[in-house]
Amino acid sequence: MVEGGGLENRFPVLRNGGSNPSPSATVALLRGINNVGSKRVTMAALKKAFESMGFRNVRTVLASGNVVFETSGGDPHLDLTISRGLEKAIGFPVRVVLRTVRGLRAMIDADPFKGVPSGPDVKLYVTFLAGKSKPASRLELPRPPKGVQIVRVGPGEIFSAVGASPGAGTPELMAFLEKAVGREITTRNWRTVIKLTG
Repeated sequence: MVEGGGLENRFPVLRNGGSNPSPSATVALLRGINNVGSKRVTMAALKKAFESMGFRNVRTVLASGNVVFETSGGDPHLDLTISRGLEKAIGFPVRVVLRTVRGLRAMIDADPFKGVPSGPDVKLYVTFLAGKSKPASRLELPRPPKGVQIVRVGPGEIFSAVGASPGAGTPELMAFLEKAVGREITTRNWRTVIKLTG
């Protein structure tokens, strides 16, 4: 089970020695970076690309296309600006979904997976919808494939759990959600989401 208590108690391995990003920092979740069968980009190149666009305090998190940075704001189309900048810097288009550190922390505090069994046989995921997507809360999702549980549907996210069973897994979840919601999404493991905030 997901334990109660504070974030540090439930996921102590995710502490980073106090170098937490500002709540106002922005998180860019890039779709299709360094996954199986996708384009490969080094984190150094990704960091350099964001810095070349004028962003501050840029740091990458893991190798799956996650960038935390600070911006002066004021760009209503920041996702498109970043997408175009990345295409220029790394040579291919990248879909970008943006969130704030503050928003992710609020999501974590809401404990969306409370009561959901957790462990080596169950993987927890958050699927983020792009800003222009139809709110997930207004979608009527079809029945998920075997081994996939839709835990909660929020305005911009879908929370799911995938059990280890034959013919069921992460690829099945991805295919199901893309068919149900469209391709303007990107999915992260719950532990990755937590790591992005600290």
